[in-house]
Amino acid sequence: MQIWVDADSVPLIAKDLIIKTAERTKTMAIFVANQPIKLRKSPLLVMTVVPSGFDKADDYIVEQIQVGDLAITSDIPLANDILDKGGMVLTTRGVVYDKNNIKQKLNMRDFMDTMRGTGVLELQEMSGQKPYGDRDKKAFADGLNRLVR
Repeated sequence: MQIWVDADSVPLIAKDLIIKTAERTKTMAIFVANQPIKLRKSPLLVMTVVPSGFDKADDYIVEQIQVGDLAITSDIPLANDILDKGGMVLTTRGVVYDKNNIKQKLNMRDFMDTMRGTGVLELQEMSGQKPYGDRDKKAFADGLNRLVR
């Protein structure tokens, strides 16, 4: 197993948990982003910088991921593609995406995009992402420990 991290938007707390888990379990963690992210020197930690552009990091992860690998992402279309290739997906808030829940998430995402695009939802009606808190950190750490052994 390798851990693939959609690193453009991973919270610092989650990044630290991924690094600790990778080193504790001797599992390779590959961070993929459009710009370098500072990682400590370790043969288990790799920073892969992809060209700037829409979905370049996502495309790279999908090309590289293998059956049984774990991806850390909150990107629902990326999660769907990873699941199609036999990978596992965990969000930084500790949610495990699988074949049983990803289609519902995709449908809701598409519905909300349609609502925003048609102007049915005004900007003030859309709730942004809540701050990353202790509950999220614990759920993510628990999920990571359950999936990476």
